[in-house]
Amino acid sequence: MSSKDLETSKISVVIPVFNGATSIGKVVTRVRDCLADGLLEVVLVNDGSRDDSEKVCRQLVSDSCGQVRLVQLARNFGEHSAVLAGLAHTRSDIVAVLDDDGQNPPEEIPRLLAGLQTHQWDVVYGKYIQRQHSWFRQLGSRFNDRVATIMLGKPSGLYLSSFKVMNRFMVDELLKYQGPFPYIDGLICRASDRLGQVDVQHAARLSGESNYTLRRLVRLWLNMFVGFSIAPLRLTSLIGFFFAISSLLWLIAIVIDKLWITPGVTLGIPTVLACMALFSGVQFMVLGMIGEYLGRVFLTGSGQPQYIVRYAMEAPSPPAEDGQPA
Repeated sequence: MSSKDLETSKISVVIPVFNGATSIGKVVTRVRDCLADGLLEVVLVNDGSRDDSEKVCRQLVSDSCGQVRLVQLARNFGEHSAVLAGLAHTRSDIVAVLDDDGQNPPEEIPRLLAGLQTHQWDVVYGKYIQRQHSWFRQLGSRFNDRVATIMLGKPSGLYLSSFKVMNRFMVDELLKYQGPFPYIDGLICRASDRLGQVDVQHAARLSGESNYTLRRLVRLWLNMFVGFSIAPLRLTSLIGFFFAISSLLWLIAIVIDKLWITPGVTLGIPTVLACMALFSGVQFMVLGMIGEYLGRVFLTGSGQPQYIVRYAMEAPSPPAEDGQPA
């Protein structure tokens, strides 16, 4: 795609919404203010919100003259499933993804688009100059970044943020994935190495608190950890081998000590129990890791859905100046 084509292409903006009734209206208004109206579509994906998000989103659709669309999911499926649902309802050559809380300033989208144009990347991530997340969220993000570098082969300097712009090639590749445990950045790293980032601002939340609890963060981390690599299985094999060799050496040392060094010393029951607890823990860890893989295979084979769309809604486009439909 040439620079001229990119500048005149229609842009889709996908926004997953979860309990964002008080913020999503402001975010959509800012998106429409900073991007050309005639080249913009906004796809809101209400991911089983428990507040008035559905009502607010429906009103935004009604007031948008065909610019805003709503995809209502049947229940909460998680952010990454919601993003895939939104991508499946886009029609543009270029798609931006941002959060519903206002922390990803829509005014930064043109900078990401410029990076996509200048470097011919498939995906451009927004790298936050100064993050406004809590210390707990930042700690988890740094840990996730290190693991992603190892598991996904991600470039070490690339920051995988939820604020990104991608071309149609990447959107089509992401939509090929049908599994029930999507991890968007894992799919991106698997599909292409033409990935870049642009420094962007990171704002405070417009309202409320983050919806990412410890449980959600662990679930997201597991999707990345066991969903896109067999490295954990190899790691458990190495751990098992290490402890097997250690146990053998330990037993040899005990025999030598008992026969020639301190034959009068009685081996204690606490030592035996501690050894049993240690090796039992290692066995359970290995079995749990294998069980996680097998469980995901079972759920995928049983047809667990990635997401379920209850309905999609869009307002009719306004008539063109000549009186014909646009």
